[in-house]
Amino acid sequence: MKQIHEYEQDIASIRNIMEKSFKFLSLSGLSGMLAGCYALVGAGAAYFVIHAENRNYRQYVFESMRNPSVMWKLIGIALVVLIASIGTGVWLSSKKAKKLGIPFMNTAGRRLAFNLAIPLITGGLFTLILLYYGFIGFAAPVMLMFYGLALFQGSSNTYDEIRYLGLCEIVLGLISALFVGYGLIFWAIGFGVLHIVYGAIMYKKYDK
Repeated sequence: MKQIHEYEQDIASIRNIMEKSFKFLSLSGLSGMLAGCYALVGAGAAYFVIHAENRNYRQYVFESMRNPSVMWKLIGIALVVLIASIGTGVWLSSKKAKKLGIPFMNTAGRRLAFNLAIPLITGGLFTLILLYYGFIGFAAPVMLMFYGLALFQGSSNTYDEIRYLGLCEIVLGLISALFVGYGLIFWAIGFGVLHIVYGAIMYKKYDK
C-alpha cells in the first residue's frame, strides 16, 4: 500500500504534466529585461527626434509629432523596438523550452499567442486611428492600456506574474491619460522600466 509521501509525489507529477499541457512555461525572464532595455533605448532615440530644439515640453511634443517626417521616424523606432523584442523573446524562449524538454509552440503557446493578438492588434489599429485624426496625446495611454489588457487576458495560459504586469500597464496607461503630452515618459516606464523589473523577477524565479 502506498505511503502518504508517495501519493503526494504522484499528485505533484500529475500537476506538473497538466501545467505543461495548459500553460506556456517557456517565457524567458531575460527576454523581458532585454525588451525593457530596447524600449528605453527607443524612448531615448524618440526624445532626441522630438526634442531637437529646447522648447516648452508639451507644446513641442504636439508641434513635432504633427510633422510627417518626425512621425515616420517615431514609427520606425517603434517598429525596430518591436521587432527586436519579439525576435529576442522567440529566440530565448525557444532555448528555454529546449532546456525544459518541452515543445516551444505547443497548444498552450498557440492559445497564448491568440489571446495576446486580439487586444494588441485592436490597440494598434486604434492608435493609428487616433494619430490619423490628430489625437496624438492619447496614443501612449492607449498603447499601454491595450498592452496591459492583452497581458491580463493571456495570463491564464502562462505564469501568474504576467497578470500583475498587465494590471500595472493598465493603471499606468490610465494615469498617462491624465497627463497628456508626457506620453513618452510613461511609455518608457511601462515598456522599459516595468519590463526590466518583471524580467528580473521572472529570471530569478524561473530561469535559474
